[in-house]
Amino acid sequence: MKAAVERLTHSTNFLNFLAQHALIMQEDLPTPIEEHVDEEKYHFISLFLNLANTFLYMVNTYIVVPTADDYSMSLGAPATVCGIVIGAMAVAQVFSSVYFSAWSNKSYFRPLVFSSVVLLVGNAMYALAYDFHSITILLLGRLFCGLGSARAVNRRYISDCVPLKIRMQASAAFVSASALGMACGPALAGLLQTRFKLYKFTFNEDTLPGWVMAVAWLIYLIWLWFSFREPSRETEESNAGQESNAGPVENDVLEKGLKQPLLMSSEDKQEDENGDGECDGSDEVPEESRRAATSIRSAYRLLTPSVKVQLLIYFMLKYVMEILLSESSVITTHYFGWSTSAVAIFLACLGLTVLPVNLIVGSYITNMFEDRQILLASEIMVCIGILLSFNVIFPYTVPQYVFSGLVMFVSAEVLEGVNLSLLSRVMSSRLSRGTYNGGLLSTEAGTIARVIADGTITLAGYLGESKLLNVTLLPSLFICIASIAATSSTYNSLY
Repeated sequence: MKAAVERLTHSTNFLNFLAQHALIMQEDLPTPIEEHVDEEKYHFISLFLNLANTFLYMVNTYIVVPTADDYSMSLGAPATVCGIVIGAMAVAQVFSSVYFSAWSNKSYFRPLVFSSVVLLVGNAMYALAYDFHSITILLLGRLFCGLGSARAVNRRYISDCVPLKIRMQASAAFVSASALGMACGPALAGLLQTRFKLYKFTFNEDTLPGWVMAVAWLIYLIWLWFSFREPSRETEESNAGQESNAGPVENDVLEKGLKQPLLMSSEDKQEDENGDGECDGSDEVPEESRRAATSIRSAYRLLTPSVKVQLLIYFMLKYVMEILLSESSVITTHYFGWSTSAVAIFLACLGLTVLPVNLIVGSYITNMFEDRQILLASEIMVCIGILLSFNVIFPYTVPQYVFSGLVMFVSAEVLEGVNLSLLSRVMSSRLSRGTYNGGLLSTEAGTIARVIADGTITLAGYLGESKLLNVTLLPSLFICIASIAATSSTYNSLY
């Protein structure tokens, strides 16, 4: 009852706001049988291992960012190939998210084991590329790392195997683990500034990120193998059968009668128009309306215009953030002569702003303003940050770059928080379960944005490093303006 009251009054606190970042959508009002199933499937160490996978993967994603340009040049490629090196992981993640989401329908342990093995191999290949002097092995290593992305499994495990009473805390821990990994990755790269040789293997600032992550995934794999407990699916199926036969029919009919006038969907209306308009008490329509999406196409059809706009916003902010982060090493080296350690500190500081910003937004701002107002204001601030980043008239300076980057990143973080929070509330409940769920759709939108952004950096590099900054900012500005226009148009029509 308390959860229902908070939903109706739009009560927001930091923990709830942070948890909604995970896009782990829940059913409106769980039954006692569902809560009993959750209690039987819950295992704290398994949950912790699931969160550890999330943390390590985010570290793995961003640990190479400060040194990717130097590594590319040491293998005879231009510095801007760092865009492909960083983005190769995202390319593979586009496909891995789908098969991991489908695999999680049958198991959680096996996908996590497979993920750990593939990431171990991928990081070893990334490190060995230096001694083989092969950019191909380097890129294959990053592709392997992307194929090991189990974030769909991480979300699904929390959604299916964590009791409802602590699911919000688990979702917030998932987001916090991701943010901490994003900050720790570049920071760890900044500490790995040493050079030595062991047998025929070279250990330096370029290869050490790969070696360190390979060892980390090996330790994680051993811990996972002995400590993870696969949830029982037989219990879930048997209780689901009991649920379908439990409770008097009169209560079910009464509940449907109360909900139907207020929550009638377009499909229900269409069937009423085609039928004789009589209510026979059957549950065929509710069963159809609760069925999970069976393909990307069917999931897309469930998206309302406002949800599509929010996915566009998510695409835009991920594109802008990826441009800022991935080209930071090349830009700062070209204009300011920054060392790897300086780039790592800058990126780590950006990552550390994630949780404080969400604390302020979740605790105060969302309770003071409407979501659509925060969305538009954040998009405009992102646009201002992009405009401030251009190098047009005056010589490019460190204060200009740091300030504009901070405005862009923090505004994008605010935008992401509010956007995902709103998205988790308005997306169809049919996208809260199954392979093609809301979390998968948002992951795919963000991953595709990262792929395009990293490809833009590499393509713009052919024009020269002096033009890289402005050329990569132009698409960011265009997409940002398009999202502002779409947001204004959509929400003006709704309000």
